[in-house]
Amino acid sequence: MADDIILCERDAARILGLSPRALQAWRCQGRGPQFIRVSSRCVRYRREDLDSFLAARVVSSTSQPTLADLVDGGLR
Repeated sequence: MADDIILCERDAARILGLSPRALQAWRCQGRGPQFIRVSSRCVRYRREDLDSFLAARVVSSTSQPTLADLVDGGLR
């Protein structure tokens, strides 16, 4: 059931430690976590997509590339 959690932009930003404006900018740039466009003015995030986004960026040193860097050259 926890995998089915759908979050508004504000809650998704809070989980990621970002501002909603950062998520908005990333969406325009084609970066950041995957999202669901419910309508032209309504965007939602699945908790599992946020978790995957964060997991792909876990590193143990500043010189270590993230999985996201290796797969797609950095933030989407």
